[in-house]
Amino acid sequence: MRLLFLGDIVGSPGLALVRRGVPLLRRAERLDLVVANAENVAGGAGITPGQYRHLRAAGADVVTLGDHVYKRFDIADVLADPAEPAVRPANYPAAAPGKEWCVVTTGDGTRVAVFALLGRTYMKAVDCPFAAADRVLAALPPDVKVVLVDVHAEATADKYLMLHHLDGRVTAVLGTHTHVPTADEHVTARGTAFQCDVGMCGPHDGILGRRADRVLATAVSFVPHPFDVSAGDVRLNGAVVECDGATGRATAVRRVAWRDADLAAGSGE
Repeated sequence: MRLLFLGDIVGSPGLALVRRGVPLLRRAERLDLVVANAENVAGGAGITPGQYRHLRAAGADVVTLGDHVYKRFDIADVLADPAEPAVRPANYPAAAPGKEWCVVTTGDGTRVAVFALLGRTYMKAVDCPFAAADRVLAALPPDVKVVLVDVHAEATADKYLMLHHLDGRVTAVLGTHTHVPTADEHVTARGTAFQCDVGMCGPHDGILGRRADRVLATAVSFVPHPFDVSAGDVRLNGAVVECDGATGRATAVRRVAWRDADLAAGSGE
């Protein structure tokens, strides 16, 4: 099996490139499943139901969300719908709207589970991600062997600790939130693929997808400025994971980055 996980989609430029790119990439990369973190689509924070539907129509099989999950609260109805493959962080309180995990079926009949976790370092207080991960794994149907985990965290230590906690129990532990791809992708001896951060899908000519002049002015003057989404050098960042669908063990992970020109040529970095 080949799975593509796309990092945080930022603003309308990121969404537009994902909508153009995913159908092409599904064919060029022979993908069985596409999962996308979409918590930054709506102007850089949150996602609307309409944007969610655009992602699904483009070929995103599952949508994960992070700490901006409720910035556009009308998405709560989508999250609560058992038929919709969208998940909020599993270590949010039980009263939080939405599903902790979902299971989807690929074209060859393989069932794949996806869930997301928030880190606790330099982020708002949330429930224990380790306990949440154990709870989700215990709840999954026994025939589900392929499991992808989106760890949405600020600190690299949080992501590496989750790798060690889940090593050999899930197919992939892939990091999001910091928007900068890391060069540490690897598969452990127990068959779990890892990358500390897969990067973002959006404009790379600013600061983490936002206009550099607005962010810089705020940092220099302490006068708040709106962190508008930037527009140039739009790229898709993510990771392609290869795994055995019968056992759930990962066999390879590859860091990827595509621009418009790469998509037109059917290849990426």
